[in-house]
Amino acid sequence: MTRLLTTEIATMTEMREPQKVLDRAKGRPVAVMKNSRLVGYFVPAEAVAEPGEHRVATVEEGMASLARRRKINQPVLDYLRDK
Repeated sequence: MTRLLTTEIATMTEMREPQKVLDRAKGRPVAVMKNSRLVGYFVPAEAVAEPGEHRVATVEEGMASLARRRKINQPVLDYLRDK
């Protein structure tokens, strides 16, 4: 079973009227289905960041994030150590 990355879903038939799909999604990405199978995602422009909105984290921010998530990440790292 495919895990969808959004809660909004539209069929290929509904995609004949993309504006209605966009209006219903309220700015969120939409999973497009055909015969109950995922064929792709329809992503409204407002869901995509404008150039310049992203920035690269500093080394200190990356290390702080790793430290905060250590309890969550450690079991996965322990599992992967033997693989």
